[in-house]
Amino acid sequence: MPRLPARDILAPTVDAPSAEQLLARIHRDAAVLAARFGLRYRCIEAERPQVKRRYGVCFADGTIRIRLRHAVTGRPLRYSSLVNTLCHELAHLRHFDHGLRFRRLYFEILEYARDRGIYRPGERAGAPAPPPRRVPRPALAPRAPAAARAGRPARSAAASEAPAGPRPPADAAGPRQLSLFG
Repeated sequence: MPRLPARDILAPTVDAPSAEQLLARIHRDAAVLAARFGLRYRCIEAERPQVKRRYGVCFADGTIRIRLRHAVTGRPLRYSSLVNTLCHELAHLRHFDHGLRFRRLYFEILEYARDRGIYRPGERAGAPAPPPRRVPRPALAPRAPAAARAGRPARSAAASEAPAGPRPPADAAGPRQLSLFG
């Protein structure tokens, strides 16, 4: 699929220069975060306007797409929401599911972004940004395997880490979305 310029993705709700500036800011912040965690992505693009069901997506080829505006109102999303989505999608570059290792990496990236002043969830448009702060986060407790919670014998660790379900052929044309739910 051809890459759409920011002016085509966000018009008419957000003017083209602000959309391009927003993408440039996301690229700068993504470079800092990816370098810190040894992650490599192909490109970061604005999500297509007709996509309403997700905030972002990470494809197997390293392409990340992030929705820049609200699905219903069309208003630009807060930058903190975009950074949160960016951190989530960057974590998918290493872990293609939403398991414990993914969540740990995602929260570590998000915390680093907060410490660097990139992620500021209290920031409002037009208001001065609060100073970066470090808030201790509780460690994630490991969950018991689903089989144990259901009273069944657990599978081996290797089997529980293997992706479930059929995978599309690797030589399929174009980027394919990572399998997140099976």
